[in-house]
Amino acid sequence: MKTVCFGEIMLRLSPPEHQRFVQASQFDATFGGGEANVAVSLAQFGHESHYVSRVPAHEIGEAAINALRRFGVRTDHVQRGGDRLGVYFLENGASQRPSKVIYDRTGAAIAGITPGMVEWSAVLAGAHWFHVTGITPALSESAAETAIAAVRQARHLGVPVSCDLNYRKKLWSRDRAEKVMAQVMENVDLVIANEEDADMVFGIRAVDADVQAGSVQAESYRSVAEQLIKRFPTVKQVAITLRESLSASDNRWSAIAWDGKEFVRSRTYAMHIVDRVGGGDAFAAGLIHGLLHRQPIAQALEFGVAASCLKHTIPGDFNHVTVAEVEYLVKGGGSGRVQR
Repeated sequence: MKTVCFGEIMLRLSPPEHQRFVQASQFDATFGGGEANVAVSLAQFGHESHYVSRVPAHEIGEAAINALRRFGVRTDHVQRGGDRLGVYFLENGASQRPSKVIYDRTGAAIAGITPGMVEWSAVLAGAHWFHVTGITPALSESAAETAIAAVRQARHLGVPVSCDLNYRKKLWSRDRAEKVMAQVMENVDLVIANEEDADMVFGIRAVDADVQAGSVQAESYRSVAEQLIKRFPTVKQVAITLRESLSASDNRWSAIAWDGKEFVRSRTYAMHIVDRVGGGDAFAAGLIHGLLHRQPIAQALEFGVAASCLKHTIPGDFNHVTVAEVEYLVKGGGSGRVQR
């Protein structure tokens, strides 16, 4: 099935072997970004995955495009222009030392994108799904306008839309986020969020939840999901990931979903983390995959959580797993025994 994702792809620079920024003498260079990560996963799951973005017309921009093409993502509608590709630096944490991210994306090519640069009717023709996050509208006013134009066109064409709220306090204020994301949400069918996103963007807080202490009770988030559906009439389903952070290295991971009728919670996985960046995107892609195959919400949720659990074991932003591997974990194959 044809899927379309719109967002920024960035160069990721990370010190190797859990080194700190201040001690590193070299950095591992890869590529990633919220919607790009989803696009790669959907391609790995066998979908005709299309990605829309804007990158500079030089070798670093082309390297980013090649990173997507390598895993089967279609890049026909990626615009060329601007002077630079956004960069983010990631210091992977361990044990009680948290991971840290430093952005260097001011003036990135994607920030200069405008609604007129993308012919959304052509991009979305024949599409079965459209995905965006709250990161792209935060990059610039014109990027926000382009995201809003995209979701409106998708709704006009009858293409289901998912939005991962993905609030980033380093990119915009809560007031600005609420104003813009409310316009996006007017055209969204599926809302995806983590434990804090609905609170940070719309002031919808889970009662008795303490994210910093790792206390995230599933029932506390039922009300959050209900309020999102009540506030935004087009929203049919809400899925929220629940991360119980024991340390930077060890988490418990699950998710809940609400479709206006049924409240479901997934299995909980105890994870030892290799790389948590992109975990939410892997969940989003897995959930979308399940829904595209008309799975009941509970089954799609289990697939998304299992896909994300596997992503936490893989370095880099992208989730390099197959449908068969995810289904094996869903069925209980999580012992980690060598496969011969």
